[in-house]
Amino acid sequence: MDVVEAIKARRSVRKYKPESIPADKLEIILEAARLAPSAGNRQPWRFVVVQEGPRKVAVAEAANNQIFMNDAAAIVVAVCDPDVSPRWYEKDTMIALEHMVLAATSMGYGSCWIGAFDEDAVKHLLNIPARMKVTAILPIGVPDEKPKARPRKDFSEIFFKEQWRT
Repeated sequence: MDVVEAIKARRSVRKYKPESIPADKLEIILEAARLAPSAGNRQPWRFVVVQEGPRKVAVAEAANNQIFMNDAAAIVVAVCDPDVSPRWYEKDTMIALEHMVLAATSMGYGSCWIGAFDEDAVKHLLNIPARMKVTAILPIGVPDEKPKARPRKDFSEIFFKEQWRT
């Protein structure tokens, strides 16, 4: 699947088969994040990959009890360092995480951006230093659902030529 096909196929998956992802395939997904661009090539991101059952449950609970994450093969917690790139650290980390999403989609795996979580609880659970910022959580796994595409605004409604149009 090429990148445009992956973009079109990507869905927020909230049901996973309780199956693992082979280590070599997970490494490819993670490598996609490592290769992402960042401002000044500062690479302010770090990722905690959680695959252990009890720890996955604890992360899901810290994410407003989004228990569906428990069945995902892995939960990736995206962490960034504000000191490395004070202006761009979160944006750069989100780009890297989306690289993972698209790589996972292209390989037939599902994922779902999670922005609702108790940052202090997640930091405590995963021993993340206080100065670091948890940007998002990404469960990745074998999908057990095939969500339909959600409606998108019309092209002409969101793109303007040369200047803003009302």
